[in-house]
Amino acid sequence: MIEVRVQEEDFSLDTEYQRLVDSAGSECGAVASFVGRVRHSSVDAKVIGLRLEHYPKMTESSIRTIVEQAEKRWFLQDVIVIHRVGEIPSGSQIVLVLVASSHRPDAFAACEFIMDYLKTEAVFWKKEIRDDGEVWIRSTANDKARRDDWVAQE
Repeated sequence: MIEVRVQEEDFSLDTEYQRLVDSAGSECGAVASFVGRVRHSSVDAKVIGLRLEHYPKMTESSIRTIVEQAEKRWFLQDVIVIHRVGEIPSGSQIVLVLVASSHRPDAFAACEFIMDYLKTEAVFWKKEIRDDGEVWIRSTANDKARRDDWVAQE
């Protein structure tokens, strides 16, 4: 199962974990997870929150493509990716990646791969709402370098 959701509502790690484990079944020996949160500060300002915009269906399709790439590299049973959009206050959850596999190396690697690619390839527009104004956010050089490391391993 691949489940990709883009939504304004918050998510429950406990609920989504249980859904993944129930779906993955008895061969599931490992679950790796990542929960991203909106930081309270950037390099030079206090962050009040983020505003994320997206194109429905295009964004989900870009995320699904990332997960499908991960499935080609590792043996995965189930994957859930939830990414929030809209206005999200600092300190709030913004993204969830859950990966079920028979073995931990595949689960860990795929979870990290998916997150690295979400930062550079998923179709989102992010604006940081700060105490000194609003700033559009782009992928950083570090984000791109992490993605490029995966490309080099192909």
